[in-house]
Amino acid sequence: MNTSSKDNIYPIGTFVTAKINPSLPLVVHQYYQRIYYCAVVNDPGHKQFAYFERELTQS
Repeated sequence: MNTSSKDNIYPIGTFVTAKINPSLPLVVHQYYQRIYYCAVVNDPGHKQFAYFERELTQS
């Protein structure tokens, strides 16, 4: 089940930061059921993080 693209304000590939750790640059890797799955920029081996929209800010 795909979520409509109008639900998300951060498209895949957008650079964001988490409000709890603004010094860690993230990129939106996937969006599914109102959850953003983000990868650490320039560190593909690092685990991905899952955030709700309210927990992110655009960098």
